[in-house]
Amino acid sequence: MSDNESIAMFRHSASGFLGAHDQRQRVRALEDAGGGFDRAVWQQLAELGWLSILVPESDRGLGLGLSELAAIAEEAGRHLLPEPLVDAGVHPVALLARLPAGGLRDELLADIQAGAQVAGVAWQESAGEIEAGLGMTSANLDGTRASLTGHKRFVRPGPGADGWIVAAGIDDGLALFWVAAGAPGLTLGHGAGVDGSAVSTLALDGAQAVLLARGSVALQALQQANDIARIAQAAELVGIARRSLELTRDYLCTRVQFGQPIGSFQALQHRLVDGLIQVELAAACLREGLATVTDDNLAAVASRTKARCAHAATEMTRLAIQLHGAIGTTNEYDVGLYFKRAMALASRWGNAATHRRRWMASAPHTAHNSTVPVPDRDDFPTDLDWDTLPDTAFRAMVRALFARHYPEHRRHLPYRQTWAESRDWYMTLSRLGWLAPAWPREHGGLGLPADKLIAYIEESEAWGVARPPDQGLVMIGPILMRFGTEAQRQRFLPKVLSGEHVWTQGYSEPNAGSDLAAVRTEAVRDGEHFVVNGQKTWTTWGSDGTHMFMLVRTDKTVKKQAGISFLLVDLKTPGITVRPIRNIAAEHEFCEVFFDDVRVPCENLVGELNQGWTVAKALLGFERLFTGSPKHSQHTLHQVEKLARQRGLFDDPAFVARLAELQLDTADLGAAYTRFAEMAKRGEPIPPTISMLKIWSTETYERLALLLIESAQDYDALRDHALTDEIDMHVMAPLFNAMNAKIFAGSNEIQRNILAKTVLDLPT
Repeated sequence: MSDNESIAMFRHSASGFLGAHDQRQRVRALEDAGGGFDRAVWQQLAELGWLSILVPESDRGLGLGLSELAAIAEEAGRHLLPEPLVDAGVHPVALLARLPAGGLRDELLADIQAGAQVAGVAWQESAGEIEAGLGMTSANLDGTRASLTGHKRFVRPGPGADGWIVAAGIDDGLALFWVAAGAPGLTLGHGAGVDGSAVSTLALDGAQAVLLARGSVALQALQQANDIARIAQAAELVGIARRSLELTRDYLCTRVQFGQPIGSFQALQHRLVDGLIQVELAAACLREGLATVTDDNLAAVASRTKARCAHAATEMTRLAIQLHGAIGTTNEYDVGLYFKRAMALASRWGNAATHRRRWMASAPHTAHNSTVPVPDRDDFPTDLDWDTLPDTAFRAMVRALFARHYPEHRRHLPYRQTWAESRDWYMTLSRLGWLAPAWPREHGGLGLPADKLIAYIEESEAWGVARPPDQGLVMIGPILMRFGTEAQRQRFLPKVLSGEHVWTQGYSEPNAGSDLAAVRTEAVRDGEHFVVNGQKTWTTWGSDGTHMFMLVRTDKTVKKQAGISFLLVDLKTPGITVRPIRNIAAEHEFCEVFFDDVRVPCENLVGELNQGWTVAKALLGFERLFTGSPKHSQHTLHQVEKLARQRGLFDDPAFVARLAELQLDTADLGAAYTRFAEMAKRGEPIPPTISMLKIWSTETYERLALLLIESAQDYDALRDHALTDEIDMHVMAPLFNAMNAKIFAGSNEIQRNILAKTVLDLPT
């Protein structure tokens, strides 16, 4: 059985079991009864094997991993299982499995797996405590027996548990003890959790306990178990967020106000789309975390996933209540239960803000903490097995490539560069065979897998490599590979790689911006040519271009989308006039292009006549994939970090908190991008959810640009590059570029409309 099949099996099994009974009604009933759990249901969870997933086979467990566990935890969140799966089924199991075998440890692990013992872990003593430490609880040790004095707060499970693994201090550090329910010297206090569960306090006044482990082994096991439980908790939060989204979407489609479903109101559609974005980001973050977690990065992955998933779940559930209106605030309606569960889990073992700070301190890639070595090499092979090449080795090779060949004075340029400025670098990459990292090898590319492509982008931005006029690489190349004829591929693709053809895009017109189906530029068949008349605008690098791919109207008698074709045009053809447009940054980046009886060979038609809308949508998918790349945010993030070093801002806690949030926004953008990049590399159609990527990418880019401006203070008023003893950068450029990015490739408002209609299927 493959890993994916195993995960799907557990997910399906969990969904079937949990869906057989109304878990929400069980939540209400247990809350009314004082917030405990059903022992019979817990026994069923044990029989399903849920409590044995993380236990090694040597301890008679299933010996599986976090991915299987996360699949079950996500379903528990979706269905709102009231039993403390993570608190009693993950946390103590993960802890015991990491302790040395033998004695009481083995007995407890076997009993918990079998459902015969329900146990928790008690280690926190104060609010906001996030790292396992000594605390104030002390142990008076006599052999393997001890008496404990102190207290433990925020303990789950409480009532009904058989005992707890308690952390306490001894002479040589931390030790873990088993304290049975009802032990002499133990008093159990109860409070009501916001989600209806019981939150307990263990008062230990010479409480009798048995030693499980001590010293560094105990401390490391507790730290790792805490983080494993946080990852499982993050999966549960994803399930809560996704189900809240689904319930809200269904409600918007059926609730009628003012004579129509409220889901047809654009304001509500856009708000729910923002909820969708949060849910998908959380799912992408969790997916990447599960795929990359190791013992070495466990703390960083746990904090990253907890921060993102807690934020997504609390945002989505609050939004769900708002969009449900008054009914959402009643206990009889389910969205309130999801909101309360999200709030309870989000604060447990560290909230989102706390985990952002922890991630920033523990993440190995934080730019201001280290310098990255650059190897000295001059060989850059293109025929390696990229899948087996370690990430560190690949990144080192890319950095060496830039160090060897990219001009130092052209690093971190503020604006996109003209062909004249970029040509030497473009041709260097072409000569080395590194120009088209995403293209398949059979077409002259590197054929990088998605993870290496992301690494290439990240290293490019870190080095400050300027973007050349590359629409031939990122747009027309993939389109011809998918829709073009073999003759077209042989004719055009090599000249993209050689730099002979510089491509521009001819989509927008004065009255056809985001509404591309309204194009009026006309192409009329005349023998073996089309005669083109009309105008294109906002043509990026229009002054540099040698060729244009464009949408033209070829049939006026059918509906708008049905009468459009996709043409390739040589811009040296008579009848074409190009007029530069100066933008607000004083750059001549855009152009208007006029067509006056321009004759274009029919062999330049891509796809079928009048079927250009299909090609256009695919190209927009590629464009939104490119626009949704983390590269722009990564570049600006590096600028923010550079400015912070120059101005000493890492000593400002408020700045560090905002930076950590944006660092995670950028990292999770990369996680979401990877999924779409993998689709593109497999030749699969880019789904409409790509619009989510475009929105998050450009708006993250803008938030970073605004932080850069705010942090630069008076220097944000300078038009050009600022170079003083305080600063060395162009402050305003990222904001100018980000504002452009939110508009082109379909404005973000149009992207929200697309998601509302095609993904959420909201009424029109």
